[in-house]
Amino acid sequence: MGFKILSINPGGTSTKVALYDDDHLLVVKTITHSQKKLKVFKKTIDQLNYRKNLVLKFLKQNKIKIENLSAVVGRGGPFKPLSSGTYKVCKRMLSDVKCGKVQADHVSNLGCLIAYELTKNTNVSAFIVDPVSVDEFPPVARISGLPELPRKSLSHALNIKMVARKTAKKLNKKYENLNLIIVHLGSGISVSSHLKGKMIDVNNANDGGPFSPQRTGSVPVTGLAKLCLSGGYTSTQMYEKLTKCGGLLAYLRTDDVEKIEKKIEVGDQKAKLVYEAMVYQIAKEIGAMATTLHGKIDAIILTGGIAFSKKLVRMIEQRVKFLAKVLVFPGEDEMEALSLGALRVLKGEEKEKKY
Repeated sequence: MGFKILSINPGGTSTKVALYDDDHLLVVKTITHSQKKLKVFKKTIDQLNYRKNLVLKFLKQNKIKIENLSAVVGRGGPFKPLSSGTYKVCKRMLSDVKCGKVQADHVSNLGCLIAYELTKNTNVSAFIVDPVSVDEFPPVARISGLPELPRKSLSHALNIKMVARKTAKKLNKKYENLNLIIVHLGSGISVSSHLKGKMIDVNNANDGGPFSPQRTGSVPVTGLAKLCLSGGYTSTQMYEKLTKCGGLLAYLRTDDVEKIEKKIEVGDQKAKLVYEAMVYQIAKEIGAMATTLHGKIDAIILTGGIAFSKKLVRMIEQRVKFLAKVLVFPGEDEMEALSLGALRVLKGEEKEKKY
């Protein structure tokens, strides 16, 4: 019998819950939430008890007692800038979330609150792992070109860091001894560079980098300014346009990569052009990240949901393989990443960090 770890991942329309025995998955469930149900709550934090009670129901159905667990680990959100690692949930973290002292109001902020609520009357540890706000930038990477708008480190850090460790294991080396470029391919796309165990640069998928299935990525800034000031959009509508209605969806009216590939197979030239443009921009961003490592790259890693596409992977690889070998870890198993982060601390392989 190993360490029993409960992982909790609050998402936009679901709460995922999984129980692990060390690194072995015992049971997992995705609890879905209808938009009608969520609209009842005015603020994200108002969903806390609703989601916590559903997790308690899951525990009861599976005869899991909190006091028999080694740890409960929740997803970490866009908190203040933090170094990579596993953090024990503390009063200051909880206070920052409750008072809105975070970089964005996102449902992932509920992860630490749910973990705390489940464990507060027990001796079970509550953790978060590699939150969205993992920040290991050197000062030079923060300069944007406009003092009022510094570059921020916000990314798919949880999956990116797990894949970095898996790559190190595959190469039989330590993450701290590797230079990597890791590309998370999802509804948003994060391209990150890693120097000896630190993520020294990454595009914020909401602000720049390649366009993706739903997001615009970097766009012509003067044209964007005119569009914002045209009177045709509210700030909320503009934000939605940039982060949820851009990219493939804006050009092709679908963000489904598999459907777009089928369109290309039957000769849809517009779909072919836009698809190739996304590949072009991803490869270009990888090339840019290569310069942050002075061209010394041990591997380029492709991960995330659309890394399952063999066509997409092949096309990216054709453009960047001259830089380094390309490895593929398709999908994003955030539940596993959460449990492994807690497990490293429980086993003494890493020290828990203070928020």
